Amino acid sequence: MLPDGTYTAVVDRIEDGIATLEVDTEAGLSALDIAATELPTEARTADVVLEITVADAALADVIHEPDETDNRASETQRRFDRLSERPPQDSDDT
Repeated sequence: MLPDGTYTAVVDRIEDGIATLEVDTEAGLSALDIAATELPTEARTADVVLEITVADAALADVIHEPDETDNRASETQRRFDRLSERPPQDSDDT
């Protein structure tokens, strides 16, 4: 379990009623499995950004961060768009 504290987490997936969160810790990314019912209803989908609080080795609070979710989705789309652009063609007619 994660040490007590507040973390940014992203819903990686939900399978068979279990939500797997990718949690950003000082030591890097960590995975946390919780019951999907512990998430706010609007946060029960992949790629949703959350602020979670762990206290006494248990999940104490989960806050859905819709603005941060939208920002990350927009940034991901911009990266994809840049990667999918064709490089300029050299006009070498000699």
